Amino acid sequence: MAAPPAGGRSGSRPPGADDADRRSPRVPPPAGRRPPPPRPAAPARPAASRPRVPADDRSAAERRVVERPGPPHRAGERPAGPSAGGEPARASSSRRTGPPPGRLRRFVRRYGWRAYAIPLLTVATLLTLVDLTRQGAPPEQAAAGPSVTASTSPARTAGAAVGPGTPTPTGPAEGEAAPSSTPSAAAGTYVERGEGTVTVVPGSSPVYGTGPLRRFVVEVENGIAVDGPGFAAAVEATLADPRGWGAGGRMSFQRVGVEEAAAGEFDFKVSLISPGNMETYCPGVGTGGYTSCRYGDRAVINLARWETAVPDYQGDVATYRLYVVNHEVGHALGNGHQPCPGAGQLAPVMQQQTLGLEGCTKNAWPYP
Repeated sequence: MAAPPAGGRSGSRPPGADDADRRSPRVPPPAGRRPPPPRPAAPARPAASRPRVPADDRSAAERRVVERPGPPHRAGERPAGPSAGGEPARASSSRRTGPPPGRLRRFVRRYGWRAYAIPLLTVATLLTLVDLTRQGAPPEQAAAGPSVTASTSPARTAGAAVGPGTPTPTGPAEGEAAPSSTPSAAAGTYVERGEGTVTVVPGSSPVYGTGPLRRFVVEVENGIAVDGPGFAAAVEATLADPRGWGAGGRMSFQRVGVEEAAAGEFDFKVSLISPGNMETYCPGVGTGGYTSCRYGDRAVINLARWETAVPDYQGDVATYRLYVVNHEVGHALGNGHQPCPGAGQLAPVMQQQTLGLEGCTKNAWPYP
């Protein structure tokens, strides 16, 4: 059978001829040129082994796979869809936001501005408390009186003068009240009013006697023109005498100096004070500037009596000095006043002999 002429139509076209014509449409050659020979037709592709199924005829399962909408996705994530193999793509994992926040960050996120306010308020409170504590602290150089506190002040340690202030007694104040009438002035001279400050006499003594030890400090008011070591030696000799308070081993005595006074390592003090300042060192006793007294841990000796004694002693200043030391120290040791036992008898050392003997004879010793 003869082949159909080229370019002619036939009742049948080779498979794929229409596709080739669509891909490469024929354009008539320009005039005067020979048309190129026709290209051979592309070989026919074998039909698929499985017949093509229209979209409408696909199974319900396939439609569900294709048409089912994927889960919602966040911005920046790749939406889920079918994979190249026809299977639904898995949703991408959530984007990492870095390591979980620590305790401090969680605290700040939870409490906001309060997380910053709480530490600041705590620091401000502590600073305020420290400031109040410093303002309320007593100064080291506070005014020191003749009390136990005064004897432990830094000024006393250096041997400088210490003002009397208001003494703090460790027991009831005791002393001879002022006489009903002023006795005639005895012979002798003394300073009526000193500087009002006292100085501890430096130095110490051996222990005198046996028995429980009583340590004492000797003080002298500044500005009264009295030799401090001489007065301290007289007090030592009086308390060391076997007729004194330590007789028979009842107690022993030792004078201590500046360091022990500053540390409060003593039992009592013996202080020599001018008449004009007696009421400062013995407030409320009512000495009238004439008698001596005991106030707190102090046995206060009136300078006027130390220098001139009293009329009933008839100028016996040496014996009166022994008496006044033993009498005032007796108060510091806890002894009270005693009356005259009878006319002509020895007056007890705790009798107020400065105001009169009341028929007794003078006596300077606790155990004569």
